[in-house]
Amino acid sequence: MPTDRPNVLLITTDQQRGDCLGLAGHPAVMTPNLDSWLDNGAYFPRAYTESPSCIPARRTLITGMTPFGHGLPGYQDLIPFSPPNTMMEELRGAGYQTMCSGKMHFSPQRKAHGFERMVLHEGMQRFGDYVDDYEDWLAKQTRVRERQHGMDSNSWMARPSHLPEELHNTTWMVDQAIELLRRRDPTRPFFLWLSFLRPHAPLDPPQVYWDMYAAAGLPDPALGEWSMGHAVPPPLGPNAWEGYVTPRDQRRAQIGYYACITQIDHQIGRLFEEMGRLGCANDTFSMLTSDHGEMLGDHHLWRKSYAYEGSARVPFVARFPRGSEWQAGAVASEVAGLQDVMPTVLDVAGVPIPDTVEGRSLVPLFRGEDVEWRPHIHGEHSECYSPDNAMQFLTDGKRKYVWFPPTGEEHFFDLEADPNELHDLARVADRADEVDAWRRRLATQLSGRGDGLSDGERLAQVSVDLDHYVESGPYNRDDAWQR
Repeated sequence: MPTDRPNVLLITTDQQRGDCLGLAGHPAVMTPNLDSWLDNGAYFPRAYTESPSCIPARRTLITGMTPFGHGLPGYQDLIPFSPPNTMMEELRGAGYQTMCSGKMHFSPQRKAHGFERMVLHEGMQRFGDYVDDYEDWLAKQTRVRERQHGMDSNSWMARPSHLPEELHNTTWMVDQAIELLRRRDPTRPFFLWLSFLRPHAPLDPPQVYWDMYAAAGLPDPALGEWSMGHAVPPPLGPNAWEGYVTPRDQRRAQIGYYACITQIDHQIGRLFEEMGRLGCANDTFSMLTSDHGEMLGDHHLWRKSYAYEGSARVPFVARFPRGSEWQAGAVASEVAGLQDVMPTVLDVAGVPIPDTVEGRSLVPLFRGEDVEWRPHIHGEHSECYSPDNAMQFLTDGKRKYVWFPPTGEEHFFDLEADPNELHDLARVADRADEVDAWRRRLATQLSGRGDGLSDGERLAQVSVDLDHYVESGPYNRDDAWQR
């Protein structure tokens, strides 16, 4: 190790549910490599994305800011992004070599945001020179294209990949990460972000991983008593975001999804084997999370952007450098979010945390310190598949309050007694005082934002489109920060 500062490895998956880890107690998903992290790390079972879709979540991850803080609490492409601080810029300024492999999903594509070396699925830039992206690389290996199977990137359909494992994009991203580590500057600590594209659809794992689950017992989807409004009868379009799918298609979707996760886990194991050969595995602080989850048929819903556990809860695991004095094996009770990734990484690296950061470092929790923590976390998403599903939520991981501003509809779930959110308690008489307390907390959370959702004491039913946030929030379309 060239300095006394640890290397940092950030691994993100795309669209991975928080319950889809072996250490989370999932009855079918196999993630032996990630499960082993807890032997010398920490696990946060109450971790949530603040805006459950790709772009706003990734903005939160690299800035430590809430979705309203960075100006995009919902999905919208082609919005230029020039934040005042990013995790990579701060690390690079402190002497870290900053590298990435995989999916970034910012606009414009290939903007460095503080990375020195980039190898992107959506177009690569390696060592300062633009070279081929994954599709072009694949075309040089074979005449077959990645999406030749005909499945869309938002479909519930699933099938084994037509590509062998060594040509799959999951393997390719780890190939590129290993190459970056081999070519790194050995005199400097590194920050590497390995950002997988799966288990985001298309659900197309290599055949060997599909076979692992083909005959396995799989859990039934969670179907809440409140969710029949989403039970659109078949036939469904291949990209439907709500509706009833047959048990056959439901099972195939689960097989494809779980198989993609296990493939990622095996590739993470491969990465750490190579890091061991390169002499950097024991000197590296590692963290894994996801930008958001996947409903996977729960409550007759698919994809993301919802407040429900399948969409909003994410995996969150840390692996400590060998010899650290942090409390290994801890399963945290505190609620964490993507806004906590940047301050945690900077704290681990000994880099000052900018004032723009709204999240908190988890390092005091790693040490086992008795610190006052946030009582709940706030999440939101503007309208996506339907104007009516724009939502706001608050949760402490034990209870969850969900509110839909366009309709005024509410949900309230007791996650301790009902982790699958089968029973909506929002209109249950003996929970009325509890629901009202959470409603008031959300009204306080939203006060002063200028979007008409709250006067500080009461929530107001209102339809607010995403342009309002982008144009009048702290960050606007001209990239002018007004903090």
